[in-house]
Amino acid sequence: MAKVCELCDRGYLKGNARSHSKIATIKRQRVNLQNATIAGQKVRACTRCIRSAAHGETVAA
Repeated sequence: MAKVCELCDRGYLKGNARSHSKIATIKRQRVNLQNATIAGQKVRACTRCIRSAAHGETVAA
């Protein structure tokens, strides 16, 4: 199962975690995905899309 929002295709962010000696380790910040029912369909959506749908805004991909 991919860790990508099915509504907005948002994925992870990638950056560097720096230690005291300045060694760069690749760090990923994943999207907060939840199983939700939006407009009668079960989707795996990020919390931003779930909140937008709850306020009546359209979520377009």
